[in-house]
Amino acid sequence: MTVLRIGNFSGFYGDRAGALREMLTGGEVDVLTGDYLAELTMLILGRDRLKDPAAGYARTFLRQLEDCLGLAHERGVRIVTNAGGLNPARLADEVRLLADRLGIPVRVAHVEGDDLTAAHPGTLAAHAYLGGFGIAECLRAGADIVITGRVTDAALVTGPAAAHFGWRPGEYDRLAGAVVAGHVLECGTQATGGNYAFFTEGDVRRPGFPLAEIHADGTSVITKHPGTGGFVDTGTITAQLLYETGGARYAGPDVTARLDTVRLSQDGPDRVRIEGVRGEAPPPTLKVGLNRLGGFRNEVAFVLTGLDIEAKAALVREQLSEALAKSPPAEVRWDLVRTDRPDADTEETASALLRLVVRDPDQQVVGRALSGAAVELALASYPGFHVLAPPGKGAPYGVFEGVYVPHGVVDHVAVLDDGRRIPVSPPQETRALDDAPQPPLPEPLPAGPTRRAPLGLVAGARSGDKGGNANVGVWARSDEAWRWLVHELTADRFRELIPESRDLPVTRHVLPGLRALNFVVEGILGAGVAAQHRFDPQAKALGEWLRSRHLDIPEALL
Repeated sequence: MTVLRIGNFSGFYGDRAGALREMLTGGEVDVLTGDYLAELTMLILGRDRLKDPAAGYARTFLRQLEDCLGLAHERGVRIVTNAGGLNPARLADEVRLLADRLGIPVRVAHVEGDDLTAAHPGTLAAHAYLGGFGIAECLRAGADIVITGRVTDAALVTGPAAAHFGWRPGEYDRLAGAVVAGHVLECGTQATGGNYAFFTEGDVRRPGFPLAEIHADGTSVITKHPGTGGFVDTGTITAQLLYETGGARYAGPDVTARLDTVRLSQDGPDRVRIEGVRGEAPPPTLKVGLNRLGGFRNEVAFVLTGLDIEAKAALVREQLSEALAKSPPAEVRWDLVRTDRPDADTEETASALLRLVVRDPDQQVVGRALSGAAVELALASYPGFHVLAPPGKGAPYGVFEGVYVPHGVVDHVAVLDDGRRIPVSPPQETRALDDAPQPPLPEPLPAGPTRRAPLGLVAGARSGDKGGNANVGVWARSDEAWRWLVHELTADRFRELIPESRDLPVTRHVLPGLRALNFVVEGILGAGVAAQHRFDPQAKALGEWLRSRHLDIPEALL
């Protein structure tokens, strides 16, 4: 087989339940991958495991498999998934029990070694991001289903590709090409028009899941099954390549892929070719995600309607200050969100929100801070007093932290269906991760008339989270727009347009091959998504906010 067809049926824990069947019945495919593990998911699974030591995996995968295991077996499609979460061995056993009950002969293997929780006291879950060679060993030994815990998202693709084509460690360009294909596939329908800046250019009511045709040299074509919704073009692939990345060097445990070498071209309807990807030796350390409980959080949102919004907000803050001082929470945050407008024709659009969030290690402190004091203001505060919902007792929140350990700290092992254990060696060659050389910039556009307009008229964007940091990838849709964008949208201009970033470190990375800029904003998400630090805790819409900001744009581009 000269081409390996790898599809995706899950981009997160909770994705479309019927996607596995859709991918099995919609067209030809050799391997199907399911990605269930986001940073927040690891915390959720960690809390599950506190209640039940046998838990800690994505239970929805079993329900999907019960419906489709026979179909996958008939069609010879192998399944690779990280649904094992914190307990891949248990999920592998559950899959075997399911297969026995259904009378379907399948070989189930799993990958171990990522769990470092015992070495990090005080964490709910501490897991290293493993590479794809453990998966490859399982597939080479004949596994039909491979269950992993925390591997890199791209490893779900690099593992099958390495097994199929016989790639070995050190074949960096081939591995890097598969990493890029894996990064495109990992979030499912985000590669086929989902969450896409220019979504009106296709029918994205029910996007199909993506498929990568991978070749022996590491090049690939991203496509989808015929007749499925959504669309695949160089824009949708560019958007996903920029998602949750940083600089030009995209590091992983098997290879560092150079995103500044990626070349995209339209290869027909709903087909995008990826080629030219260069790879380098991986860094000498592995990333480890630490998840722990940070304490308890409580919130109340006061609705302020009509006139005197600022004075109403000041009154509430003054009235609650005494109650908060009696048993002060460790953190108190007020945000006045001016969603109101003058002379509004609906009550909702005449209203602003005053949000109060408190955090503390003690649940009783956050409960006392809000539950009684806020409700007692009902008849004794500003005119029109009401809240979106009464405050509760407070809910636990999580904290994510990324640390790094040497490769040799983990015992990366492929556990085969018959119980044999195959150790996976750490890389023999590593390279310290540093910034890629600054590429030469194109000449700026000639001076000409400009018009005040939203950035989104000439550029797309996609944003996401990595721990407490956010990234915002911005790309131009033409060479002329790129010549303007690369000179106009500096890190300082970004800070002007996104005021929340003004006091934070902002790093700009230039990716001319994609006509793209990638901004990393450090600390904007606090302690990560589970901490609910800001209104948009995963920075999902940060890029769309940026696109809505107005700049002086050359009329020639508009």
